[in-house]
Amino acid sequence: MTFSRRGLLAAGAAFAASPALARIAVQPPASVGVSPAGVAALNAHFHGLVDQKKLAGVVTLLARKGKVVNLDAYGRASAAQPAPLKTDAIFRIASMTKPITGVAMMQLYEKGLWKLDDPVAKHIPEFAGLKVKTDAGLVDQARPMTMAQLMSHTAGFGVSALYEKDDLRETDLQGMVDKLARLPLASQPGTDWAYGPAVDLQGYVVQKLSGLDLADYMQRHIFDPLKMPDTQFWVAPAKAARVVQVHTYDAAGNIVATNDPSVRTEKPRFLAGGGGLFSTAEDYFRFCQALLNGGELDGARILKPETVRLMRADVLQPGVGVDLYGPVQKGIGFGMDFAVHRRPAESGLPQGLDSYWWGGAFGTWFWIDPANDVIFVGMIQNLRGSVPGAGTPDLRGESAKLVYAALQEARA
Repeated sequence: MTFSRRGLLAAGAAFAASPALARIAVQPPASVGVSPAGVAALNAHFHGLVDQKKLAGVVTLLARKGKVVNLDAYGRASAAQPAPLKTDAIFRIASMTKPITGVAMMQLYEKGLWKLDDPVAKHIPEFAGLKVKTDAGLVDQARPMTMAQLMSHTAGFGVSALYEKDDLRETDLQGMVDKLARLPLASQPGTDWAYGPAVDLQGYVVQKLSGLDLADYMQRHIFDPLKMPDTQFWVAPAKAARVVQVHTYDAAGNIVATNDPSVRTEKPRFLAGGGGLFSTAEDYFRFCQALLNGGELDGARILKPETVRLMRADVLQPGVGVDLYGPVQKGIGFGMDFAVHRRPAESGLPQGLDSYWWGGAFGTWFWIDPANDVIFVGMIQNLRGSVPGAGTPDLRGESAKLVYAALQEARA
């Protein structure tokens, strides 16, 4: 698919007419150094994926210097229904819950309720003396796992697949802790990055230290202050129709709706700090903008600037890399529930130094770039939508290339 520059500009005008949330005023891209033609190219690319039946629908949001310069919805909320996707659609954001749980943890850190070098067992006594599984049998921890390691997936717990038969989310957060207390660690703390139950455990710590359940804590200390009315672990029945259908691919590689109609409309028993929230593009943007601003948005402060900087500081030991789907991602470190862009020349990614991000299993994604003062949020809803080679196009890589091309074109 090719577009002339004039065609892109005309398309951009049409795309700007897409339904927008009343709470967001979309500003001219050129006012903050973003090329209008580049924004139009971004939208044209994602619209093309929908037209080619590679996506059912997609919502994207681009902001720079605190101004939203593009908020676009295209396609359908369900491939099986004619209703168009709207920018206020509600998505299962899965692991994009993790950074929010991380902020909750860091709020309690600011209150002096825990320290980075605290042993995890200080806050979860059930984990005192956990053994480590090795080929030679069970051995002691060389050094007790720390809270900094719990915040960075290096505490020694294994990947989520290791615990499938244990069904850690079967009951509640205490039930998860009780199960893990009977199991050995998969590695010595600090020696391996493994994507497992660490952030669900952070949710347990939030509840224990705050005296509130995780949903109530987030509502009171994050969602209400930042004016995020559509973010929670469940969806009010009156909003259920706004939830996007989960999709997959047929044998021909075309997008189709799944048969899963489930929309949670009541508070769940297990509050999954590692992946349970619903949200919208606008709500998540407000969360990201607060972090980019150093922990404050519209007069509401949720963190101190130095705490935000700490969250995006790489805490991995030398030789430990971020390996989500294999191989290890070059140039990428990990902070407190965020991947961090530490070595751009090595990674080859266009995001600026110290950009930080994460994504969700259904394909949602975002990044925050302090070097270029950029935020991007993307929302789709696909089974295995974040897994390379599982059918979903490389939306994360493609969106980054198009966004930074728009910045470069504006500078030319």
